[in-house]
Amino acid sequence: MMNAKKYSPGYYLPPEMTYDWVKKDHIEKAPLWCSVDLRDGNQSLVIPMSFDQKLKFYQLLLKIGFKEIEVGFPAASDTEYDFLRALIERNLIPEDVTVQVLTQCREHIIRKTFEAVKGAPSAIVHFYNSVSVAQREQVFKKSKEEIKKIATDGAKLVKQLAAEYDGNFRFEYSPESFTGAEPEYSLEVCNAVLDVLEPGPDNNVIINLPVTVEMSMPHIYASQIEYMNKNLKYREYVTLSLHPHNDRGTGVADTELALLAGADRVEGTLFGNGERTGNVDIITLAMNMYSHGVDPKLDFSDMPAIADTYVKCTGMRIHERSPYAGALVFAAFSGSHQDAIAKGMKWREEKRLEQWTTPYIPIDPTDINRTYDADVIRVNSQSGKGGIGYLLEHTYGYSLPAKMKEHFSYLCKGISDREHRELKPDEILEIFKHNYFRIVEPVCIQKMNFTELQGGVDADIVFDYNGKEIEIKASGNGSIDAVSNALKALTGDSYSLEVYTEHSLMNQASQSEAIAYIGIKTPNGEMSWGAGYHTDIIRASAYALVSAYNNSKK
Repeated sequence: MMNAKKYSPGYYLPPEMTYDWVKKDHIEKAPLWCSVDLRDGNQSLVIPMSFDQKLKFYQLLLKIGFKEIEVGFPAASDTEYDFLRALIERNLIPEDVTVQVLTQCREHIIRKTFEAVKGAPSAIVHFYNSVSVAQREQVFKKSKEEIKKIATDGAKLVKQLAAEYDGNFRFEYSPESFTGAEPEYSLEVCNAVLDVLEPGPDNNVIINLPVTVEMSMPHIYASQIEYMNKNLKYREYVTLSLHPHNDRGTGVADTELALLAGADRVEGTLFGNGERTGNVDIITLAMNMYSHGVDPKLDFSDMPAIADTYVKCTGMRIHERSPYAGALVFAAFSGSHQDAIAKGMKWREEKRLEQWTTPYIPIDPTDINRTYDADVIRVNSQSGKGGIGYLLEHTYGYSLPAKMKEHFSYLCKGISDREHRELKPDEILEIFKHNYFRIVEPVCIQKMNFTELQGGVDADIVFDYNGKEIEIKASGNGSIDAVSNALKALTGDSYSLEVYTEHSLMNQASQSEAIAYIGIKTPNGEMSWGAGYHTDIIRASAYALVSAYNNSKK
């Protein structure tokens, strides 16, 4: 049996709970973004990225639009050190981009970090030490004053070395395990560090408050951030940063609520890659803002290419249901969902709407280089007529009558159900053609001629009927009526023509073809369907009628 009594909340509430952030209903502007893919994300990989993979990923981050990128922990390994030196010495850091490096508050690590970052045109030196109750008691076995001294000693050293080394440096301090510490103690440590670093108009300092391990519901973290936001010294010259992990699965919620509570900056990774259950997913955060009409200041307009680079560089996979980027996140298999989407798309086209309001699809897939046919309407045994009809029309141009759509959807669903698989668009097209176009047994038209008369049409048609050529002459009030009368005379069968529609379609040779759809009802009340195409609408209609008749004989 599981024993829940062994657990108790490990977080601490701030002494003041104002909840001002609750009054806000959305994030009004994008935060400053810092990618930590090359450090936090990289160290969580089973096989960390090689130099070339890190460089390729770095170039991807630049293309997306990140202006701050944590490139590594240069004191941790030769690869980390060499990568940073290469960025600096090869002039690979754009003028508007700042690289960030991480170091513990330990003297020899800080000194090696400055050796690695020297000469950087713009760099953030990010130093940290843990302040949580658990680590104070169990790991360091030090008092609050001793832990605070580790932080302030680290601040003094980075300030000293920044003055001694060539380069343009800013400072960032993180009270690691912030969520497991008393907020008033975290505030005391951060303010002590700020007193050393002396933020000012030309010395903006980043205070980063990490969810090193998620311990609370998101509203608790937001309240902790609000408390820090209101009580940090030098607040005008301090950038308040977030670095959430995802142990409880609420990293995105933590971040969004903390931004409402006054944070300015977010550190995270693409697709949430990171230690344990991962860092906060910047893609989800940014696209959530985008879906609310807020420019996230990051470019995810080619999500498939971003995903491909991520997979190749990290060896990780992207779950099919990963928000915005997963292979199936826009997919609608349900018939009712497909019908609503198809109608929503048609509504938007008819009304020429710029605003996106389509049911079940939170953003326009084409905004991130996804397509409607391959990504939205997906066909399996659960699909319906609306979605299948939409796919045929918008991918291939065939606009079936409503009842024919229903008949065709059952054909497709039956095949999917029997074969236990999804049907791709090209397969759906082939099923359509195979079942409705040019069905030639038992009857096929070999030749046909029409003579217009006052009040009607005479038809002279040569049929192939069960392997024999037979010429039939018949009249009707129009061409298709004359063909129908000839067919009835040939076969001796009766039926009523219930549905007839047609439209034009451009073929691959850029010629306009007429497409006709016909539904006939047999004496037993069953509907049978056929379709025909030709540059001449009369011939297209005749082929459709014969196909419908032949289908009725199956």
